[in-house]
Amino acid sequence: MNRMSIPHTTSARAVTKAVVPAAGLGTRFLPATKATPKEMLPVVDKPAIQYVVEEAAAAGLDDVLMVTGRHKRAIEDHFDNAFELEQALAAKGDAVRLDAVRDPARLANIHHIRQGEPLGLGHAVLCARRHVGDQPFAVLLGDDLIDPRETLLSRMLDVRDQHAGSVIALMEVPPEQIHLYGCAAVEATGEDGLVRVTGLVEKPSRQDAPSSYAVIGRYVLDPAVFDTLERTPPGRGGEIQLTDTLQELAAGGTVHGVVFDGLRYDTGDKADYLRTVVRLACDRDDLGPEFTAWLKEFVAGLEEGAGAGRRPLAA
Repeated sequence: MNRMSIPHTTSARAVTKAVVPAAGLGTRFLPATKATPKEMLPVVDKPAIQYVVEEAAAAGLDDVLMVTGRHKRAIEDHFDNAFELEQALAAKGDAVRLDAVRDPARLANIHHIRQGEPLGLGHAVLCARRHVGDQPFAVLLGDDLIDPRETLLSRMLDVRDQHAGSVIALMEVPPEQIHLYGCAAVEATGEDGLVRVTGLVEKPSRQDAPSSYAVIGRYVLDPAVFDTLERTPPGRGGEIQLTDTLQELAAGGTVHGVVFDGLRYDTGDKADYLRTVVRLACDRDDLGPEFTAWLKEFVAGLEEGAGAGRRPLAA
C-alpha cells in the first residue's frame, strides 16, 4: 500500500458531517486561478481539495458539504462520476487510472451549496446551517493540508465526544508569524496536548498576541455556533470572522484546543505550495526514489553554481 493512503481506524462518531469552505477567489495564484478554482490546483496528481475530503472520510465523516462560489463548477465535476472517461478507461483495461477517476465520488456523500457573497469564513460556515441542522460538525479549510499519516481530526473528534462544546486545532508558530493567524489565549487542562481556549484574536501584532498558539484550519463546532454567527458583526476586512464567534464561545468556557505538532502543509502561499508538492512527491512509493535522486542532483547543481548566468523566469 502507498504510505500516503493509510486509512485511519475510527469507531462510531457523534459527528458525521464536514463542511469545506471553497468559495475563495484564489488571487494569490493568479493567473492560474483565473479559470481554475484554487482548490483544484494539483498537489502531485490530485487536486488539493481531494486531500481534504480524504482526511474527512478517513476520520469517519461520510457527509461533506462544499461551500463554493461562482466559477467553482470544476469542484462539483471532480467529485461526480465521469461516465465517458470511465468507459474509455474501462475499454482500455486501465484499472489503475479507472480507480483513480472513480475514487473522488466514492469518498463520501458530497453536497454543494453556493456562498452568494464573499463575506468571510464565518459567513461560509453559516451557509451550512440548514444542511448541518442541530448536529456538531467539522470544518476543514482547503489551504491547510494535514499529512494523511496524522490523526489530528480523529483526535479532535475524540475531544468533542469527551468534552462537548467546540474544538479547534492549534499549532505553535514563531512570534514573527503570529500576525498571519488567529491566535488563542489558553490555559492548561492537565491533559497532554489539550488546552482550554479562553480567548481568540484575529491576526494580532506580535506585541498583542496572547500566546504563540496559532489557529490552523481544522475545527469541530457545536451547533450553538450558528446562533452566535447570526449576531456576529463584520470584523477584520469587513468580513464575518469565525474567530470572533469562537471568541464569544470561548468566554463561556466551551472551546478546547488540540495542540498539533505533526506534518502540516500550507498550500495558500506560492512557496509553501511548491514545498508541499516536493515533500509529498518525495514520500510517494511510486515517485519518491526517482524524484528524490533527481532533486539531490538538481540542488547539488545549484550549489555548484550550475545555474549561473541563466535568466530567471518572469514572476
